[in-house]
Amino acid sequence: MAKITMREAISQALWEEMERDESVFIMGEEVGIWGGTYAVTRGFYDHFGEKRVRDTPIAEMVIVGAANGAAMAGLRPVAELMTINFAFVAMDQIVNQAAKLRSMFGGQFTLPLVIRTVGGGGRQLAATHSQTPDAVFAHFPGLKVVAPGTPHDAKGLLKSAIRSDDPIMFIENATLYQVRGEVPEEDYLEPIGVSKVQRAGDDVTIITYSKMLQYSLDAAEELAKDGIEAEIVDLRTLRPLDMKPVIDSFKRTNRAVIVEEGWRSYGVGAEVAARLYEEAFDYIDAPIRRVAQKEVPLPYNQALEQEALPQREDIIEAVKGIV
Repeated sequence: MAKITMREAISQALWEEMERDESVFIMGEEVGIWGGTYAVTRGFYDHFGEKRVRDTPIAEMVIVGAANGAAMAGLRPVAELMTINFAFVAMDQIVNQAAKLRSMFGGQFTLPLVIRTVGGGGRQLAATHSQTPDAVFAHFPGLKVVAPGTPHDAKGLLKSAIRSDDPIMFIENATLYQVRGEVPEEDYLEPIGVSKVQRAGDDVTIITYSKMLQYSLDAAEELAKDGIEAEIVDLRTLRPLDMKPVIDSFKRTNRAVIVEEGWRSYGVGAEVAARLYEEAFDYIDAPIRRVAQKEVPLPYNQALEQEALPQREDIIEAVKGIV
């Protein structure tokens, strides 16, 4: 297996799917001549041409709206939003159109649309450009939400998303683009809506996804030095949410810590904790703990930003508090 970065894995997935299927095309701000804000589509414009790699105006509502129409007409658009914070400008097209059109028209057409976007903090982009509102989009039925934490899963899940007939919000964390991992050189897919055990353990279950998967893996290695073996379940997809691996793990460890980068209130952790209490109450040996971002608009100042974001030490503290 080749060891490549998350950026390279996502770029490979896009390139391979565009080579495989001529109905796949990319649209968004600076995706063409510039090669993408994060260099994911560098070289695409020269190879595939302006018809299939379309630079758009700075108008997120138009980007998603045009992608909706293209998908309804039989194409497979990959609409890139430079940051998930800009998705708020396109909320009507995302949640009132993309998420609902197929259902409202009784399945008379499909909507094979992927909205690629970047979320998360830690890059000193201040409060309006550093949010992790993944749970907001996962709230709406009809819209699938995918958020990978490794290069392997990013490539496999993105390829599956492009081949899917459903609208999918594909959320990438910008601080993961340089993370390296093993990725098969042959064609492969990862199933959407399936959680994955990323580390085995018997003492506590850590449930997480995206950037916090890497933090949780690091924390687990530190905990192992103290004799605490944590099992890590990576959700990978927030809607549909696959709780079976989470519950199976929890029934063995009887303790859980849920780690997310978003705010604690009304977040992914709240949903996962509620389902654990509902579906595995008899197996609880300690209160379920949640690790999340502090409930403030994320500061620009680097020290304050890191203070607000969840850290590896927070995960270790939470685990030791219940083990």
